[in-house]
Amino acid sequence: MRPILYVALFSLFAVFVSCEPDLKEVDRIASIQAEEPVDVSLGVTIIFSDSAKVKARLVSPEMRNYSTLESPYYEFQKGLTIYFFDEFGNETQQITADYAIRRELEEMVEFRNNVVITRADGVQIKTEELIHNERENTFYNNSPISGYSKDGQNTFQGASFKSDGDFKNIEVQNTTGVMYLEGNRVPGL
Repeated sequence: MRPILYVALFSLFAVFVSCEPDLKEVDRIASIQAEEPVDVSLGVTIIFSDSAKVKARLVSPEMRNYSTLESPYYEFQKGLTIYFFDEFGNETQQITADYAIRRELEEMVEFRNNVVITRADGVQIKTEELIHNERENTFYNNSPISGYSKDGQNTFQGASFKSDGDFKNIEVQNTTGVMYLEGNRVPGL
């Protein structure tokens, strides 16, 4: 019986030794990250209204909502367009961008990459970055900006800018451009 006991003990020892985990497998499992806490919505249209009047409409192919994080945010990795309306329902301007992120707690929206602001009068402002401070309802950036009148005759460039929420009072830093005057005013700007 003794040889059988030795064989049984040896077999048990061999089982324990062969169960030692492979370090590469442990590293692989440890490197797997938990899934992102995100809700993804496709084909998004969001209407912003105040007192039953539509103020804006956001359209995007995809919206990611990271609401469970300590600093919640919405991300538009595939771009968006926002249409703004006056109290009569007329479109006053629109903003398009290839990427945007809205930080909830800071009440800030960052538009990036191919940002185009189009006013109702046809003036276009182009930049690679636009930041909207929702608390103050102001827009600003710290990157080059270009502006074009509807007919393309009047243009300007600048290092950065700040504007009110309606893009009516725009302050451009280090401005250069071409302006054609009719009387005492610049048409189209």
